[in-house]
Amino acid sequence: MEITKENKFTEEQTQIALFAKAFGHPARVKILQYLFESKSCVCGDIVEEIGLAQSTISQHLKELKKIGLIQGSVDGTSVCYCIDNENWTKMKNLLGEFFDQDHEMKSDCC
Repeated sequence: MEITKENKFTEEQTQIALFAKAFGHPARVKILQYLFESKSCVCGDIVEEIGLAQSTISQHLKELKKIGLIQGSVDGTSVCYCIDNENWTKMKNLLGEFFDQDHEMKSDCC
């Protein structure tokens, strides 16, 4: 049987990598922070707040939405965005387990 990318990595490993990619650009981090600070859905304010071009913000929002960290809904001619609390919690749990692996390291290593 030929080994392909699809079966080299577990679903969990792939998901961790996607979440890590979301934090790989400071604009996405800033967008997430802004959405948390707003404590409600944000429609149209993001471009002014972040200070980047509309097309750039749109691409970052698309990436965050694709992996499920934010959700968007159409409100008239604009799209309103907010944190997807369920997926955010799943991400925190998954990354928490990943980052807590060091608790099981042996002290006599290297």
